[in-house]
Amino acid sequence: MYADPEVARGLGHAPYTSPEAWESFAVLIGEWMLSGNGSWAVEAKETGDFAGHLGFTQPPGWPGLELTVVLARSWWGLGFAEEGARAALHHAFEVLGKERVISLARPENDRHRRLIQRLGGTPGEHVELEGHRFEVYSMPRPGRVPQASALEKTGPRAE
Repeated sequence: MYADPEVARGLGHAPYTSPEAWESFAVLIGEWMLSGNGSWAVEAKETGDFAGHLGFTQPPGWPGLELTVVLARSWWGLGFAEEGARAALHHAFEVLGKERVISLARPENDRHRRLIQRLGGTPGEHVELEGHRFEVYSMPRPGRVPQASALEKTGPRAE
């Protein structure tokens, strides 16, 4: 999955080598131990085939609990991303008690941005993380009105 150039492009990096993919999966597993949440494997019910992973991450310095979705290209467009993301958001709000979840989108990743918008995410500020620029999409707990960012509340500062 991570070696696929299209998957890697959407994530903003070059295709992974096997050791890089292994390291990435080790980080995903370790996140459960360190923070009590993380990503789940996505499998096809009928066959048990691995389709990808989705869940949450919030490493130090991250702007919030982030919903992440990564699917192998052969599983794109089949509804796995949206169905899994909706279940994950339900978990975040109802089990973890979160008031807001974010998702980071690279400007060129239209598929991800459309998915997050279908989930009710609204674009906001931009952040730079690990040398990449992302737009932060905010998804508040259902029934909760999203709060304006500090910039929206105060307006641009006159220098």
